[in-house]
Amino acid sequence: MTMAGSEVDEDFVRQADPYRRELLAHCYRMLGSVHDAEDLVQETYLRAWRSYDRFEGRSSLRTWLHSIATRACLTALDSRSRRPLPTGLGAPGSDAADTLVQRPELPWLEPIPDALVSAVPNDPAEIAAQRESIRLALIAALQHLPPRQRAVLLLREVLQWRAAEVAEALDTTTAAVNSSLQRARAALDEVNPTAEEIVEPTAADQRKLLDRYVAAFEAKDIPAIVSLFSSDAVWEMPPFVGWYEGAENIGRLIDTQCPAQGPGDMKLIRTEANGQPAFGLYMLEADNVYRPFNLPVLTFGPGGITHVASFFDLRLFETFGLPASLPGPVRPAR
Repeated sequence: MTMAGSEVDEDFVRQADPYRRELLAHCYRMLGSVHDAEDLVQETYLRAWRSYDRFEGRSSLRTWLHSIATRACLTALDSRSRRPLPTGLGAPGSDAADTLVQRPELPWLEPIPDALVSAVPNDPAEIAAQRESIRLALIAALQHLPPRQRAVLLLREVLQWRAAEVAEALDTTTAAVNSSLQRARAALDEVNPTAEEIVEPTAADQRKLLDRYVAAFEAKDIPAIVSLFSSDAVWEMPPFVGWYEGAENIGRLIDTQCPAQGPGDMKLIRTEANGQPAFGLYMLEADNVYRPFNLPVLTFGPGGITHVASFFDLRLFETFGLPASLPGPVRPAR
């Protein structure tokens, strides 16, 4: 007895929908763009729905969906260039006094909200692994790999597939998969910090540091801002091509290039991106309304904040569920 069309549709939705978050995370790792990843997840579900009546169950539904998603991403990547951060362009670091140069036509790397991809596993180790697999540094490093190497690495290292399963999904041989994985690991080791180098403060210390970050920026207190960063910290802000190394250099950049004039001109709202602390940063405008300015994503190390990527793509505020504006400070009556 076969199911009617509506029953097939209902069965597909019930069976496939629980995998949406992890499919989005997988497509994001492949593409480096939350917006492109959302499109490719939709494409994955459309392809899967069209062929669901032919799904034979030789693999799990989860494996089948990830195979479809991987092939859809590889097809999309045929016509797309990699998504870098400014540090990935190959140019030396900039001085805070340098003229800011934008490249809005480049397809820049994008952050992804934790809320879209984070499930709620019970195992703390599983939570940590989930966070590590979407770290901004890892996503940036993956962009240096050719798409098929990227796919092999993710299927083997993140999804923990056997080499034979990867070979079947990518229509290649097990030997080719093992060779691609070896090359991908070698390339990644050159550009991605090891887990041992990313030593985060305790939860309590991190909260204190984040509170200090908010207070320093909302006051535009440059010495306080400088004190937050490690001596070799890096600041970058796509679509501006420059990147800035060193706490003092970062402080000068914010002092001289940030349009905020002083205390009260900036407002920060906490969010989470790529398993890391992030903020929606708003700038006070002439009509006494705070409007989106950029979205910084922070990385911690033992010496303080080691990296900030401030994203100026204002579409991200809606993607992160952040307000379109905030009321300005109440002015005293005259």
